[in-house]
Amino acid sequence: MAGFRSLARQVRDPRCDLALRRYSLRKCLERFAPYGHRATWDHLCSRAGFGPEDRSPDPARLVAALDELEEARSVWLAYEVEFAERRKREKHDGLRRPGSVDDWHRLTWGGFGVAWCDNPRVHPHEPLAEVLRRLISALEREPGSECPVCGGERLIWKYDLAHEPSSGPVCTECGIVVPRPVLTPEALATARRGRRLLVSA
Repeated sequence: MAGFRSLARQVRDPRCDLALRRYSLRKCLERFAPYGHRATWDHLCSRAGFGPEDRSPDPARLVAALDELEEARSVWLAYEVEFAERRKREKHDGLRRPGSVDDWHRLTWGGFGVAWCDNPRVHPHEPLAEVLRRLISALEREPGSECPVCGGERLIWKYDLAHEPSSGPVCTECGIVVPRPVLTPEALATARRGRRLLVSA
């Protein structure tokens, strides 16, 4: 099975058939897709200026989408290296029990679904790398009450998500499932109450 870098080389290779180049970009999302496969594809297509169903997009637009994906992947891989080093230091210092960030991180290792968007058409508009930088910053500071990506204050608890965890607070503005560790207990409780109000309305 081809890895991310070899697939990226195919996307950039002008000697490859255009259909193969598009297919290779889609396959890259099996290795790294911060919003999930479908939402990340929709995001890349809209930012690069070609349609999700376009079978023969401009090769320059394919490469632009790949550039954005690669930059975001670099941001995430750097975070994972730092995360692994931190856990190693903590274990050395006798802290064996992982915290809530560690529990969340285990579900997103490799970068798949770190900012899961259950609705593939609703996702942040900013570049992927910027979204991940905001998310990482939120994971490294004290919990807050807003969406770490867009600053949205309206979070609604949703069930039956197509990702683990299968329920959680969703930002109604940018569509991400907000990682629980970045929210205060009060913000999580408010999101749950908002869900109940939505159901009873």
